[in-house]
Amino acid sequence: MLSPTNRDDDQSGPPSQSAVQPPSVAEQGRSDGLPAECQPQPGTQHYVARVDLPVSIDEAFAYHERPGCLNRLTPPWEHVQLEYSDQSLAPGSRVILKTKIAGIPVRWRARHVWCNPPHGFADVQDTGPFSRWCHQHRFESLAPNRSQLTDAIEYKLPAGMAGKLLGSGKARRTIEAMFAYRHRVTQDDLQMLVDYPMSPKTIAVSGASGLVGGGLCTLLSLLGHKVVTITRDEHGTVDEHGMPDAIAAWGSPSEMEKFESVDVVVHLAGKSIAGKRWTPEVKQQIRDSRVEKTRALCEGLAQLKQKPAVVICASATGFYGDRGEEILTENSSCGDDFLSDVAGQWEDACQPAREAGIRVVNTRFGMVLSPQGGALQQMLLPAKLMGGKLGSGNQWWSWIALDDVLGAIVHCIHQDEISGPVNFVAPEPIRNHEFAKTLGDVLNRPAIFPAPKFALRLALGEMAEVLLLASSRAVPERLQQSGYAFRYPDLKDCLRSLLGKEGKPSEPVAS
Repeated sequence: MLSPTNRDDDQSGPPSQSAVQPPSVAEQGRSDGLPAECQPQPGTQHYVARVDLPVSIDEAFAYHERPGCLNRLTPPWEHVQLEYSDQSLAPGSRVILKTKIAGIPVRWRARHVWCNPPHGFADVQDTGPFSRWCHQHRFESLAPNRSQLTDAIEYKLPAGMAGKLLGSGKARRTIEAMFAYRHRVTQDDLQMLVDYPMSPKTIAVSGASGLVGGGLCTLLSLLGHKVVTITRDEHGTVDEHGMPDAIAAWGSPSEMEKFESVDVVVHLAGKSIAGKRWTPEVKQQIRDSRVEKTRALCEGLAQLKQKPAVVICASATGFYGDRGEEILTENSSCGDDFLSDVAGQWEDACQPAREAGIRVVNTRFGMVLSPQGGALQQMLLPAKLMGGKLGSGNQWWSWIALDDVLGAIVHCIHQDEISGPVNFVAPEPIRNHEFAKTLGDVLNRPAIFPAPKFALRLALGEMAEVLLLASSRAVPERLQQSGYAFRYPDLKDCLRSLLGKEGKPSEPVAS
C-alpha cells in the first residue's frame, strides 16, 4: 500500500510504453483463487517489480505476515501514519492509513482480499487517493534457501482536479521510489536472518518510543524475536500467556525479577540533548536520565539469579569531544566538554552489570540519519531553502544511517566477542561543508547560504559548540573488524534512498 505523495523534483512527462504494458496472464497469477476485485479492469495502469530474497519462500512470507511489516516498509520520507490495523493478512482484514496529498489530509482504507501462504496475498483500496488500487504480493521459491518476491500493482488515478494534481508521471515516479526502498529494506532485513542465525530471543528495549528504539522493536519482531518494552511507569504488563511485554525497570523489586525471562537488554532511553537550550537544569536532567537510570538498571540486573546474556547500552561519539583532524577509534581518550563527561559517566554506570558477568556493549552513536527524526529531519527545510555549511564547515561529522544503527545492534547481540565501546558510525566521516553540498545535490538545491558561528552560538549557546561546530572524525574500527557489512557506507547513496530520490522502474511484461 502506497501513498502518491508529491516530489520536489517532478518533471512531468508520460512513462515509457514498455513500463506500462499490462501484466501477462502469468503476472495476474492465472486467477488462482483471486477474487473478482483483483481481476484486471480497463483503463488502468500496471507496475511490476521483482526482488530476489536470500531466504526460503516460507521465511519470506513469514516476514511479511508479522505485525509491523507495513510500518517497516513505509518509506521514511512519506507522511504516513498507521491509524488502524487488524494485524493480519487474512481476507477481510483492514488497514487505515493517514497521509497527505499536496498537503491535504487523506485517509487510505485498504482491505486484504486474498491470502495463500506462503505463495502470496493481495489488498485493494476501498477509499483513498486512487480510483482503483490492487496490490498483489507474490512469492516464488527459487531454491531451498532462495525466493523471489513480485509486487504487481494495478492502479487508476482519480479524475478531475486531483488527477491533474497527481499526474501520471508523478504517480509513477512515486511508486518507483517506493518500491526501490521497500525492496532494498526487505532484501537487507532478510539477509540478516542469513548473517545472524539465532534462535528466537526475548529482548527488552528501553526508549521504545524514540527514533532508534521504535525502529529496533519493529525490526526485531520481524526477525522473529519477542520484544519487551522497558517503561518508566510504576507497573509493567503481561501478554495473553502471562509473560511480560512491558517491564517497569525502575519500579518494585518484583518488576526487576521479570528480567529473568529476558535474554538481551537494549537500553536506549535518555532525555533528548537537542530539545532545549542547555540551562543548568536541563543539563542535570540530561545527566540523570542517562547516568542514574543506567546505574540503577545495571545494579538491578546484577542481582538477578538468571541474568541477561548481554546489555547493549547507548552512548555517543560526543564521548570524544572536539578533536579536530584526529581519527577517533574506540581506544581514543575521552574529551573534556559537557557531553564527553556525560558519555563517560554513562558508560561507567554499566559497571555493575560487567562485574556480574554480563557482556556489556556501549554503542557510541554518531549522527543518526533519518527524515523521520533527529538531525536530518531538522536539516531538510534549511537545505531546501539552499542552506549551506555551519560555521567554517571544516569540522568533521560522523554519521550513520538509522538502518545501520539497527543492523549493528543486531550484529553486537549476535557476536559474543564484542564488548565495551563500539563506534556506531559509517566508514567515511565527512566535513560539514561536504555534507551540506551532498544533501543539496540529492535535493537538487545548491548549498549557498552559510550559518555563521556567532548566529549559531546566539541561538543555541553551548549546544551549538558541542553538537554542530565540534569536529568528530570517528571511525567504526570494531564493527569493521568484527565483520559488520554496512547497508549505507556512502552518504549520497544513503540520502537518495532515505529521501526517495532513487527509483525502480516497472519491468516490461508481455501482455
